[in-house]
Amino acid sequence: MAEDAGPRRQSTGFLLLYALAAAGAAIAYVPFLTILLPVRMTALAGTNDIQALGYVTFFGAIAASTGGVLFGWLSDRTGNRRGWVTAGLLLTIALLLAVPLAKDVPSLIAIIIGWQLALNMMLAPLAAWAGDSVPDQQKGLLGGLLAFSPALGAVSCAFVTLPGLADADGRLALVAVLVAGAVLPVLLLGRPRAFPELNRPGTPEPETGTPRPRSIVVRMWSARLLVQIAEAALFAYLFFWFRSIEPTITDSETAQLFSLVLTIAVPMALLAGRWADRTDRPILPLAICTGILTLGLTGMALAETLLAAKLAYVVFGVAATIFLSLHSGQTLRVLRRPDRRGRDLGLFNLTNTVPSLIMPWLTISLVPGFGFDALFLLLAAFASIAVVLLATMPRLR
Repeated sequence: MAEDAGPRRQSTGFLLLYALAAAGAAIAYVPFLTILLPVRMTALAGTNDIQALGYVTFFGAIAASTGGVLFGWLSDRTGNRRGWVTAGLLLTIALLLAVPLAKDVPSLIAIIIGWQLALNMMLAPLAAWAGDSVPDQQKGLLGGLLAFSPALGAVSCAFVTLPGLADADGRLALVAVLVAGAVLPVLLLGRPRAFPELNRPGTPEPETGTPRPRSIVVRMWSARLLVQIAEAALFAYLFFWFRSIEPTITDSETAQLFSLVLTIAVPMALLAGRWADRTDRPILPLAICTGILTLGLTGMALAETLLAAKLAYVVFGVAATIFLSLHSGQTLRVLRRPDRRGRDLGLFNLTNTVPSLIMPWLTISLVPGFGFDALFLLLAAFASIAVVLLATMPRLR
């Protein structure tokens, strides 16, 4: 392909293998955390399953937060991203297969904590590997390709739960096989072109008079956190909100809408990422997406019919998916220290885990007394702050 001809661009083959590996991470946790783990917890805890699942979510989020920073830092110190990804993959698969060995809730929680640590042993160095290998002029394309991750995670969830395909233990084995099939190709076949300038030691300062990178990093981190809080709330309570508007709606109908959002978002994220690369405007698509998802949240707060609610959610969901994918690519552009890239990406990963700790308290505080409308208006206010943070950010060079 033409884009492979220039020495300043990463090969298309590596980008595709990397995107597949990143999707492997989503395949590892989406079916497990959304369906397989709750079913397993019900079998062990019975009527106390919701409380027990809450403990798993809380301690798992802490383990994921810690593991992302720790293993990112270790991959920085050793300079061996591929080795850490390989070790994390093997441990992730081993602990998935160990889940049936748990005979009570405490042992299952212990396995999940270990699994979260192993998953982030794979994820953190994998994210940093992209920063080591993908030049700035392709980070928009990289972000677009990362939009396949949630889509393939949803597809894998539907696949492993097909009726009659496998029993509970067999489903865990299927997830393990799918994860290995997605991540192993980049480990075995990935030969990225070297870009020494991406990995020079020290702290390169911009030569264009733009503010210090730290202020830009803080804006990017804060904007993602604000959007992720809204995303976490919708991920957990979407079905309950729809049911509050139309009690007859089914979980299958909700799942189909969720899949539709992810399907629409993939080509749009690719187009937006390519546009950002060609025009050298990496932040503008992020600001536009936050503006659109703010409108979607406002529409959700005002929706009185199921059709209006669905349309507003589609607006929010597509814009949020595009934003999160492109943001992952452009984050690599603003982290200027290659010697601590893995650690810094682990700190950025807190924007994915911290909302799981914040969101339940927001929901409990607002929904019982004021309804979902108040929650969505608050989330829209959060998102509007993200719009301001991104729209006023100096242009990156």
